Amino acid sequence: MKTTLFKLILIVNIVLILTLLGCKENKKSQKPNIVFIIVDDMGYNVPGCYGGNEFSTPNIDNLATNGMRFTSAYSGSSLCAPSRSSLLTGQHTGHVSLRGNTGGIALQSNDTTFAEVLKKAGYKVGGFGKWGLGDVGTAGIPELHGFDEFFGYYHQIHAHFYYTDYLWKNSEKISVLNENNNPNSYTHNIITERMKNFIKENAKSENPFFCFGTWTLPHTDDDDNPQIPTSDSAYKFYEQSKLNERNKKFAAMHKKVDLSLGEIIDLLKELNIEDNTLVIFTSDNGGGGEWLESFNLNGPYRGYKRTLYEGGIKVPFIVKWPNKVKANTISELQFYFPDIMPTIASIAEADEYLPKNIDGISILPTLLGENDQQKHKLLYWEIPNYNWSEHFYPETWLQQAIRKDNWKLVRHFTDEPWELYNIKEDPYEKNNISSNYPELVNELVKLINENHTEMIEQIEPEMPKGKWFR
Repeated sequence: MKTTLFKLILIVNIVLILTLLGCKENKKSQKPNIVFIIVDDMGYNVPGCYGGNEFSTPNIDNLATNGMRFTSAYSGSSLCAPSRSSLLTGQHTGHVSLRGNTGGIALQSNDTTFAEVLKKAGYKVGGFGKWGLGDVGTAGIPELHGFDEFFGYYHQIHAHFYYTDYLWKNSEKISVLNENNNPNSYTHNIITERMKNFIKENAKSENPFFCFGTWTLPHTDDDDNPQIPTSDSAYKFYEQSKLNERNKKFAAMHKKVDLSLGEIIDLLKELNIEDNTLVIFTSDNGGGGEWLESFNLNGPYRGYKRTLYEGGIKVPFIVKWPNKVKANTISELQFYFPDIMPTIASIAEADEYLPKNIDGISILPTLLGENDQQKHKLLYWEIPNYNWSEHFYPETWLQQAIRKDNWKLVRHFTDEPWELYNIKEDPYEKNNISSNYPELVNELVKLINENHTEMIEQIEPEMPKGKWFR
């Protein structure tokens, strides 16, 4: 009798322990890990899954095969810093505090980023690569905006040096080997390894993680030269091609992005966390105009980086989330970077921590294949262009664009006339029809004025003598 009772108690205890362990595991699995990779200047037409045939992108294409590919995704701007500012704060560029692109302008202390939202929701938050939203010593540094760990470059101009004496980790200078063409010195390799280490360290944690890979590739260096070690397999892939040396390296930088993405996906599989990890891949803006004679970076779309035509702001955007996002699906939903903060918050069950001043709308219903997706009444962009020779923002150098339904109104200087396009009928912006619809132009201009707020002073922090960055 005692033996039977003992066995019964033992079985009950085992079942109870297993149940508690299962609940603990389920508690974590309710919130997925998130890996968000944003690359620099990759045009819409680069990945093969978007129609490109000039670059080899099997890992990006495979991500799309196993997830959802968006065909009407727009960046926050057509320049690095304001686009990232919009991405992290959930605001469009008529509202964000950081709108300039000189390299060291900082987020304000009262700006809330999606990292802060996720941290409040219990996520371990790491960032790796190009920050560009505040140099060391400013209010914009990542560790003041929700990142438990940030490793890489703080100042945007520093990020354009692929071989450097140091990188930063949470405002601490980390010395690295500076040896040109050495793969051990190539900063993308160093940053990717740190990113992988973060994933390994947090893979089995009770709390989910958010890993932000903000890669400088395929942006050229500060002298506008593509940089990659000639011993790298990405370079070897193009070494025997008919491309000239400059173009080989540029193509190899895109290949390196693809290979690095593949490394991250393989690591998730190796750690057995792929099924509970959402992966997002995108670019901060369109491809640069200086490359368009050699490569069709932006496809048939007019414009390029630094312009508000489609080629400057239309970007690849892919989401993979096993058992949640249906594989091999395509969405035509029209959305842009301000929508990422509320989307991530919805995924992380962190809506209560969202600031009230965001412009974004969660696209989670679309990701889950639901039919109740709220849509934007309009999308808005602006870029204050900087006069580098006289060091100020001329009033007439303000670019603005608005998208409302199928209509798009755009101009690149305030002393130029507005251009109106019907994007559904004229997706490549070839026919300016503003003279045919004067009332519509006036209506859209009114909306532009309502969405533009006065820009606060875009301050570059004081630097050591003779240096652009700390």
